[in-house]
Amino acid sequence: MTLRRVIAIASLISAFVALYLHLWKLGLAGSLACGGHGGCALVQGSKYSWFLGQDVARIGAVGYTLVFLTATAGSLTRFADERWPTLALMGMVFPAMLFTLYLKYAEFVLLRSFCPWCAVSAVTITTCTVLVILDWRRVRAVGTG
Repeated sequence: MTLRRVIAIASLISAFVALYLHLWKLGLAGSLACGGHGGCALVQGSKYSWFLGQDVARIGAVGYTLVFLTATAGSLTRFADERWPTLALMGMVFPAMLFTLYLKYAEFVLLRSFCPWCAVSAVTITTCTVLVILDWRRVRAVGTG
């Protein structure tokens, strides 16, 4: 399995998680399945769950979907050694990683809470960051070899 395929699978999972959280905010997903401590509702109901007037979960769902589509296209045989998919992924994943650090700070330090669903996204974007760096090294080596 290629690095881009792992990125695609991980981002697809997180896209569904983010969609679930967005649908919950819209009142379309029933109760928030989070466990007994209520951290998800606190985090999802906070001012930090909005960015520039947009629901962070919706931003995540759209962003992860774009990462999924790019990584999937980049996994096609004809694009396997092309740089553009990796560069596009870097353009999406790196800012998302920085935004995730801000959100984790807000969650842990400012809200003093924990949302397991948000942790799925944090693990995914961290994994994607590492994998896209490794993929960049790979395509650079292929281009110079």
